[in-house]
Amino acid sequence: MGAGSDGTVTVLARGEGLAAWRQIADGLSADIEAGRLAAGSQLPTEAALAARFGVNRHTVRRALAALAERGLVRATQGRGTFVETPRLAYPIGRRTRFSEIVSKAGREAWGDLLGAAAVPADAATAEALAIAPGSAMLELQTIHRADDTPLSTARTCLPLPRFDGFDRAYAALGSLTRAYAEFGIADYTRLSTRIGARPAAADEAARLDLAPGRVLIVLTSVNVDAAGVPIQATRSLFAADRVELVVEG
Repeated sequence: MGAGSDGTVTVLARGEGLAAWRQIADGLSADIEAGRLAAGSQLPTEAALAARFGVNRHTVRRALAALAERGLVRATQGRGTFVETPRLAYPIGRRTRFSEIVSKAGREAWGDLLGAAAVPADAATAEALAIAPGSAMLELQTIHRADDTPLSTARTCLPLPRFDGFDRAYAALGSLTRAYAEFGIADYTRLSTRIGARPAAADEAARLDLAPGRVLIVLTSVNVDAAGVPIQATRSLFAADRVELVVEG
């Protein structure tokens, strides 16, 4: 039996019909639930866990995959495996602001621009933005984080030429609200929100550091300026393991 980095050894029950990987997963799950592994903390390396439990790394990987499927941990490529944080309460109302919601929870909000392009508006997005189908719009692909944890990824569309250069403002500021201020929009409100859910596709799961097939909350929303003119149509995909929607009356 091997020893962990702290010198401790955990003895697994052998020959009792419970697979080693499941015992490891259950043991780590108990540590998480008891707070011995705190939310946001990094788990020991695969090598350290293999030594602690006296198993090979393949067995450890299977145990960690089982924990990820339960939504208890997330694996970040090149960094390791981390304990998931409690779900963030995310209010949906007339003034829904990602950065404000995250900041009020005591966490740091940031958005990264993954891509941007001027494209012709499809029929559904044109209707949402009150523009003619085929009209030019700016399409942004973004990811939104609380601290280092990705909470959502989104496709956001804005009418052109009104928002020409908005992608550069967003890339620099990391916030839609701050980017809108650069375009003279001090306030905007939510016109509509549709809520759905579905399993994550492989690329979406990878982008959000989720186990394949984890549930996504799908929000399709339209925002308008102070004059009631549509300025933004967005489809956001939230990791259901990390966010709890609160619909305001």
